[in-house]
Amino acid sequence: MRRNAWTAGLLAVLTGWSAGSAMAQQPLRDITFGTNWLAQAEHGGYYQALADGTYEKYGLKVTIVPGGPRANNRMLMSVGKLDFYMGGSLIQAFSAVEKNIPTVVVAAHFQKDPQILMSHPGQGLDSFTDLKKSNDILLSKDGTATFFQWMKAEFGFKDEQVKPYGFNPAPFIANSRAVQQGYVTSDPLVIGKAAGFAPNVFLLADHGFSTYSTTIETRRDVVEKDANLVQRFVDASTLGWYTYLYGDNAKGNALIKRDNPEMTDEILTYAVTKLKEHGIVDSGDAQKHGIGAMSDARMKDFFDKMVKAGLFKADLDYTKAYTLQFVNKGVGLELKK
Repeated sequence: MRRNAWTAGLLAVLTGWSAGSAMAQQPLRDITFGTNWLAQAEHGGYYQALADGTYEKYGLKVTIVPGGPRANNRMLMSVGKLDFYMGGSLIQAFSAVEKNIPTVVVAAHFQKDPQILMSHPGQGLDSFTDLKKSNDILLSKDGTATFFQWMKAEFGFKDEQVKPYGFNPAPFIANSRAVQQGYVTSDPLVIGKAAGFAPNVFLLADHGFSTYSTTIETRRDVVEKDANLVQRFVDASTLGWYTYLYGDNAKGNALIKRDNPEMTDEILTYAVTKLKEHGIVDSGDAQKHGIGAMSDARMKDFFDKMVKAGLFKADLDYTKAYTLQFVNKGVGLELKK
């Protein structure tokens, strides 16, 4: 019965799209979409939309180009080699404005950045502010240059507390007073399996790090010359996220494992559980306006925090980094119901 209701909801959304029947009769438009890392559950909505035919229903033939340690899909999008790119935090988008790179965020499929800090339980590091007691905060260079600058400005953390993080959990596991960065969708599982204990988990988004994440970015000229294409890609991707979270995501997961053979069902299941538990995709404005929602107020809030943290000058026109033209339309809400 529930499956029938789900199918009916999906059909209602797809048939309700005004250009749907006409688009189905036209040749598919080739689209390339670059992600920022290897295929994983955090990319699930896009793989789902590809696997279950949603992109095709929107007249698109999408090729997902995985990122990785040696890929630079952001640059490829910027110079026209890719049509769309999956961004990380808004810091990258603001930086593009600062450097006069004509890219723009057109949707934000994560309402919360999944970035976390972890600590050992029972060591006096059991609250976010307790972490200031640690002199071994293991951070990557990128983490030190971005969210840690916010932690310094907002909470009084100090540079001398930082130690280099080489993406190996062994130093954290061996040092009960250490703190380590990670992602809520994977790293607590890794620590639990390797060390036999569940770490304290602090989601930075729940402590004021208010960036959107897993954004869709494209070039400004694409928005200006082919808004219909952008709208179709955003809408189809959003439907993919609803299906991946609330429907049958087996097809999406199969494509993820095809592109990343090291991915396992255990990791995928864990990640989806955490995406839902923490409202990474579907919380805040997304609950009212649909997955992918953005707001001017949220953009200003995060930009102001980054100015306070010293990352940007206050006179930067950060509003050039995004547009609300393609979001907040309630696309896919029926599927959740």
